[in-house]
Amino acid sequence: MQTVGGADVLTDEAMVVLCDRPLVPLSNAISGYLHECEATGRTLQIVTPSDSRITIPLSTSGAQWIVHDDGYYEGLTGRPMRWDGTAFTPVPDARDYAPAYRTPLAAPIGPTLVLTLKASHAPDDPLGAHLHHLMRLFTGRPPAGWGTSEPLRHAWDAAELTSHVHTAPDTRLVAVGAGDRPSIATLDFAPLDAPSSGVAETTTLTIGYGPNETVPVDDVPSLIGELPDEAPPTTVLAHIAPGRPDLALEPRWAGPSAPIGLAAHGSFTGPPGFARRPLGPLTWFQLGGGRSADYWQRHKSLLAFLRTSGHD
Repeated sequence: MQTVGGADVLTDEAMVVLCDRPLVPLSNAISGYLHECEATGRTLQIVTPSDSRITIPLSTSGAQWIVHDDGYYEGLTGRPMRWDGTAFTPVPDARDYAPAYRTPLAAPIGPTLVLTLKASHAPDDPLGAHLHHLMRLFTGRPPAGWGTSEPLRHAWDAAELTSHVHTAPDTRLVAVGAGDRPSIATLDFAPLDAPSSGVAETTTLTIGYGPNETVPVDDVPSLIGELPDEAPPTTVLAHIAPGRPDLALEPRWAGPSAPIGLAAHGSFTGPPGFARRPLGPLTWFQLGGGRSADYWQRHKSLLAFLRTSGHD
């Protein structure tokens, strides 16, 4: 397969782009394809060989990763796919993952710490401060740069980022860390639902650890507690997922993620069965030790409690 300057196949359902590269990022060209697909109601399907990797920003961009091995499969799920004449669609009678998806990763697996922050901002609030503090607290350095595609085009500047969010239609951004430990974040901004005014933020920060390293799970709540008290986030969820220390994604199963805990804005007396810890304006709920996927059920129960308490 060979990369070309535009779509390799264009139908009413999909735009298909072939990429024969070792690492496929959320490039400026792919960003453009995504905008065109959004405007025309198509799905962007990026087809790579099975030895390609993609970046986290591309994996969460809305593009569908199709892997060509002995047949086709979805790179992030292992679901077998087929070309139906208009798009790649799931194989109807498939009962298992694609064989290549079940092979070991090419690189050693280490733990990655994933922090997902949600916040609401007033119309005049500066943006990007939460990520600045989280990245500094967990990696020792603030972000190095930000942009709308990879490679990033801007040095980190919260004022410039804020101006972009308020004036540009593209409010999905990427930021990278400056420390020795790999770290990358995706930031999504959207107007708050009426009658509220301002901006809703969802930011996910991923930090890579080596195969012989461990995530300092016991330090996670205290570090989150060091976020400034002014304009605190609504929630911060922490979990551990297995993956490559360089944070690139292979089209293979690395293993399940497991929750550590959730910090929520406010003080709470429940729910029963959850250890709680005050962190300034936040309350920390311990979900697990980042070792068992079974504790995601506790996360589901906690979210149900927070919604009934008026804390989404």
